[in-house]
Amino acid sequence: MVRTAPMGWNSWDCYGAAVDEATVRQNARYMAEHLKPYGWEYVVVDIQWSCPTAESHAYQPFFPLEMDAYGRLLPAVNRFPSAAGGRGFGPLAEYVHSLGLKFGIHIMRGIPRQAVHQNTPILGSDRTARQIAKTASICVWNTDMYGVDPEKDGAQAYYQSLFDLYASWGVDFIKCDDICRELPHEEEEMKLISRCLRACGRDMVLSLSPGPALPEKAEVYKQYADMWRITDDFWDRWDLLYDMFDRAQRWCIHVGAGSWPDADMLPVGPIRQVESPDNWTRFTPDEQITMMTLWCIFRSPLMIGGEMTRFDPFTLSLLTNRDILSMHKNARHAHPVWRREIEGCEILLWTAVHAEGGRYVALFNAGETPCSPTVSLEDLELTGAFAARELWSGAAVDCPGALTAHLPAHGAQAFLLTR
Repeated sequence: MVRTAPMGWNSWDCYGAAVDEATVRQNARYMAEHLKPYGWEYVVVDIQWSCPTAESHAYQPFFPLEMDAYGRLLPAVNRFPSAAGGRGFGPLAEYVHSLGLKFGIHIMRGIPRQAVHQNTPILGSDRTARQIAKTASICVWNTDMYGVDPEKDGAQAYYQSLFDLYASWGVDFIKCDDICRELPHEEEEMKLISRCLRACGRDMVLSLSPGPALPEKAEVYKQYADMWRITDDFWDRWDLLYDMFDRAQRWCIHVGAGSWPDADMLPVGPIRQVESPDNWTRFTPDEQITMMTLWCIFRSPLMIGGEMTRFDPFTLSLLTNRDILSMHKNARHAHPVWRREIEGCEILLWTAVHAEGGRYVALFNAGETPCSPTVSLEDLELTGAFAARELWSGAAVDCPGALTAHLPAHGAQAFLLTR
């Protein structure tokens, strides 16, 4: 069971399908030096690492992928040189582990189409790729895979061979794609994936993508996965951030140890680096504070999307505020209290219990002008005297039966109230 929401870095926002080994290593070094003391630990290689010609966020359709004799994809050696000689991601994972960090990879649900076309054997089985493939089950946005039919002999052997391979590489985190929002159609395949992962002999986080996940299937996700996306790809647009309040409200009742609804990556700092090194998040600093405040009180997994080696002081400070990250670790039973129009702005109030005593309070301004809302402690069903501290600034604030926040447009403040 993953008892705390995972925190790390994923290569997608920066490099799409085109990330290479040198880039992963430089970001791992940065995390170890600057972020590891704050709880950040996962380094995750995203999609199409087996494609030799990947060069952007666009996928290379129907391009030959590097694959072993048993239909299992391997890292493209021209992009990941340490994978030469059949070593796969083992050497890169070993390097990440040497920094005191954990290593993860993206996979697509299913079996490579080229394995089916070549009818490769399945390790540990007398069946072949063609005999277990569900060729009508395809991803609508990526051409790499066919689905696997869990009812066919050989299906379990195939997936077990995959996760045994990943375990031998030292993988700690699996982001399994093309499975979350299609769960009613592919639920049995997801269960098979989960069982084989759990049987591989190595602890790995199982993360399901893409979203939006289906609320009616919450108990299935909770039983078979560690985290699951509640949104499609989240990018640096205010409308997507504003929409996340509704998604977090819908999923907050399902957050807890081993159960992490995932609001997706944090598009902070330099992103879309394959397009231009000048690309920087379009979120304002205040919007980034809103994002981090919501993700942390809700306790979403935190996956950095930016190129960490180019962070400016603000971005680094955003990700290393110990009080905000303590809220991410210690908030319990987070939920919205109300949405109100105050001073012409839409203000949202969230609260959570501190696991060791006290109450978290977060106020968000979804309006276009600054606002200074006051919250009565009666709204939080609190009585008596409290000491209060604003978490982003660390400043003590007056709390004489009410709490006043000073919020810029699209901004937020978070408080810890204690006796």
